[in-house]
Amino acid sequence: MILLKLSQSAIGCCTFLLLIEALSISGTPSAVPHTHGHGDQDELGPEFLAQLTNITVPQGRDISFTCVVDNLGQYRVAWIKSDSKAILGIHTHMVSLNPRLSVTHNGHNTWKLHISRVQINDSGSYMCQVNTDPMKSLSGHLDVVVPPDIMNHRENSQEEGVSTEGGSISLICSATGVPEPKVQWRREDGKDIILRAENRDKQALKYVEGERLTLTNVHRSDIGGYNCIASNGVPPSVSKRFDVHVNFPPVIKAFNQLVGAPLEREVTLECMVEVYPKPLNGWYRNEGNIKLHNGSKYNITEQMISQYAWHLNLTIKHLTKSDFGAYSCSSVNALGKSETRIRLQELRMPPKTTTTLAPHVHTTSKPRRKQTPGYNKGLNEVVRAKETHFSNQMQQENDIFSGGTGMPQSGSSVNNGGIQESGNVNDMINGVKVHTQQPSRNGYDKSNKLPAIVPSPRSPWSFTNSGSQVLAYDIKGTNILVYLILSVSLCRYIVY
Repeated sequence: MILLKLSQSAIGCCTFLLLIEALSISGTPSAVPHTHGHGDQDELGPEFLAQLTNITVPQGRDISFTCVVDNLGQYRVAWIKSDSKAILGIHTHMVSLNPRLSVTHNGHNTWKLHISRVQINDSGSYMCQVNTDPMKSLSGHLDVVVPPDIMNHRENSQEEGVSTEGGSISLICSATGVPEPKVQWRREDGKDIILRAENRDKQALKYVEGERLTLTNVHRSDIGGYNCIASNGVPPSVSKRFDVHVNFPPVIKAFNQLVGAPLEREVTLECMVEVYPKPLNGWYRNEGNIKLHNGSKYNITEQMISQYAWHLNLTIKHLTKSDFGAYSCSSVNALGKSETRIRLQELRMPPKTTTTLAPHVHTTSKPRRKQTPGYNKGLNEVVRAKETHFSNQMQQENDIFSGGTGMPQSGSSVNNGGIQESGNVNDMINGVKVHTQQPSRNGYDKSNKLPAIVPSPRSPWSFTNSGSQVLAYDIKGTNILVYLILSVSLCRYIVY
């Protein structure tokens, strides 16, 4: 039995007394005393049944190394930190005073080294060693990783993200972590980051890498949030928001500088203003001498379209003669003032007329006759139309005379339905005007008189040889006398 005294250099004031059955100590500083046993098992010697596993774990987790040794016999298993050559424990006895370290044994062939809430300084190589001669050992590596974190910089004050239009802004985002994280800059609204050069060339990028983001010749469109995103493959990634402010004086314009509206109606005047920081907006009359306020006459509203654009509305109710004239919308901030004028004039509406709606009559239109291409109307067409019209008309009259009533006879007088006959032709000629006017193109003359009835060659009237006949028609209360002198010989009528 040997009394072994081990001191801990890390602590300096603690000494451990361990009772170890050992006959000798290895020549290396990290060797563990071993014994020479007897029998078959000692001749075979200890044997490792599995390798130590390399472990990568985030900071703060718990881990353990497992060492399986067969045929250990009288030898002992020790745990050693390779880089510092420090003995952590032998068998189930702890040598290190670190409370986060412990060793367990299952009573057979398995030993475990436990490290709870691992820290960055726990990273390194660990050895499971058996005190044989020569020494037998296995090694495993522990990597402790740290998620990224973004540090606060004194340089990143609120003033660092502010500039007037045309100036420069520089933002810094430093991140820590194991392994070292990468940093990207992205706009919060998803727009491109615009990098402008002195020669006015510019680049539009979805993201910019690096801890520092520098914006030169800044424009009002650069206003907004910029996110610094740090990642190193260890979740979670972290981000930090930086605000960029670009100050500039107001620029205002009217949607319509001349607006018309009728009396007793309401009208809305509109303006658009771009300005940063937030301005003081207003509506005025009479060259800006009278400021308008919300009330029964006026309704004033403003809507923020973007971080630097505003929509201004003035609604005037129940327009009267005195409401017409000049108006102005104004915007002012610390960098300047801007205004624009709008003229409101009366819009005279036409007088209202009362219209009586006639009842709707459904009619069916005849399909138009399709004309042959190149067809020109001429004299022949007019003649054919007239012949067809009078042929049909004469056919109807022929039917009347040759129908069931028969042909009137000479010397008789009939007054039935407006039809009169007389054998005295001369008396009729002397007492009544004979209409000889030819029909117009549409069948009626311009004096709204019915056309004279002219026999058609296609449907000749048949009369007896008893002399002349005089026919009188009474149409709609108007007596139209048609005198036709029929002779024994056949007469032809040509209609043009």
